[in-house]
Amino acid sequence: MLVSSSSSFSRFLILFLISFAVSVSSISVRRGAPLDITSDQSDETPTYLWPLPAEYTSGGEALDVDPALKLAVAGNGGGSAVLRAGFERYRGIVFKHTGLGLGFSFMRKLRERLVSSVSVYDVDTLNITVHSDNEELQFGVDESYTLLVPKAKDSSQVTIEANTVYGALRGLETFSQLCSFDYTTKKVKIYKAPWSIQDKPRFAYRGLLLDTSRHYLPITVIKQIIESMSYAKLNVLHWHIIDEESFPLEVPTYPDLWKGSYTKWERYTVEDAYEIVNFAKMRGINVMAEVDVPGHAESWGAGYPDLWPSPTCREPLDVSKNFTFDVISGILTDIRTIFPFELFHLGGDEVNTDCWRSTPHIKEWLQNHNMTARDAYQYFVLKAQEIAVSKNWSPVNWEETFNTFPSKLHPKTIVHNWLGPGVCPKVVAKGFRCIYSNQGVWYLDHLDVPWDEVYTAEPLEGIHKASEQELVIGGEVCMWAETVDTSDVQQTIWPRAAAAAERLWSQRDSTSKNITITALPRLQNFRCLLNKRGVPAAPVKNFYARRAPVGPGSCYEQ
Repeated sequence: MLVSSSSSFSRFLILFLISFAVSVSSISVRRGAPLDITSDQSDETPTYLWPLPAEYTSGGEALDVDPALKLAVAGNGGGSAVLRAGFERYRGIVFKHTGLGLGFSFMRKLRERLVSSVSVYDVDTLNITVHSDNEELQFGVDESYTLLVPKAKDSSQVTIEANTVYGALRGLETFSQLCSFDYTTKKVKIYKAPWSIQDKPRFAYRGLLLDTSRHYLPITVIKQIIESMSYAKLNVLHWHIIDEESFPLEVPTYPDLWKGSYTKWERYTVEDAYEIVNFAKMRGINVMAEVDVPGHAESWGAGYPDLWPSPTCREPLDVSKNFTFDVISGILTDIRTIFPFELFHLGGDEVNTDCWRSTPHIKEWLQNHNMTARDAYQYFVLKAQEIAVSKNWSPVNWEETFNTFPSKLHPKTIVHNWLGPGVCPKVVAKGFRCIYSNQGVWYLDHLDVPWDEVYTAEPLEGIHKASEQELVIGGEVCMWAETVDTSDVQQTIWPRAAAAAERLWSQRDSTSKNITITALPRLQNFRCLLNKRGVPAAPVKNFYARRAPVGPGSCYEQ
């Protein structure tokens, strides 16, 4: 006998209403039954939060969280679109196994009518207070927050309080990690309640460099990386957009520059760049662009050959021509409206001046200006810095500039360490700010660097004065892309980038002892969390990063 789909649905609905009404009428509403401590939830196990909060306490209860979790807001910033979008994102992550989005609004209304004001869940509301309505995202923005999960009988509300919406976003990430889906009861639970968390980052700058010159990455992939950065509380995407191999960015004032792209299909329009910056801002992440000069710039000449010293000697950029600096100024003017972050990276590394010394017209220019090639390198960097500062940027330069002419750099310069250890101590002793990216431990393209070496690297090593420690603004892991493209970029970044992320967020004294017990299980758990959220993070204990597992086994033990 054939039964129509509408008839089947009606029969299902009647049965559901009867069974649900019976369950509601017979249920004894109780909040927070004490947690049955099992081997994987005992007090001896680590707190599975990454990065570890600055201060926290926990208890021994397990709470059920309502899949229809409501948002209640307060404070001057409570109406922020950034906050509401963040809540919806995290609600989708937390409740993805509970039918959210699959006829969910109907089921929610149905349950609300039947249950009325009586809740069968321990937690039904997330109350977020944001004190400031200022949504400007700049260096040093307040990312602190407090998060309180009460005892079951005390309240059904989890509260997050923050001075800015970006602190609230960090609290939402922590809240999402406290929530876990119980496959037996098919409910989302918070274990070890009550929780009291007071959290803030150790460093203001916590970055990831992404190189889109050596291999083009589609904007969808860049967005996926930005999304994954927010899970580890990283807050700066250092976008190394262009290099000698390709120039994929549209520059309206000099429209032929992107003739240096690999193909006309591997480019970023102005609109693409805006979209990436805005997408990142919604997740509390700044985008710092890099235009590396005078070296690493051969691709510029594909559209404007006069930028080359000669057709056969193509970099560094021609220091003798005003046109070179006109182009740099035009690029920076065009992209200043796209990148509001106050830091701008001007590169300045690995400058081989042989072309300047061997090209007749540049050699003559050097002689006329009584300059050596080394002097010309200084001249070029300082002139580029002047252009950046005139557009209200603080210039960031790779460490070679400091190593070569430290006393000449603009006072606002931030020196970016990469060649090895011991550089930041020298930089801050001279009064400059420093970003730590020692290639021996924080270059992700070095596939043989294990997680523990990434984790134990210390940006403040060798710096003992508090006044100088404050000049180290943070650090950055670098994903250079010679052997990375869409097919392997995420598993090369993760999970090792997360090891650096905790070093940059969490207090040093709480993350330095016996790391195979205090950190490794949590990092393995975070790697599995990334996998569950669709991020193809590689096994933690790989000898070489991004390789597949060596055999069968649990995600949590690889």
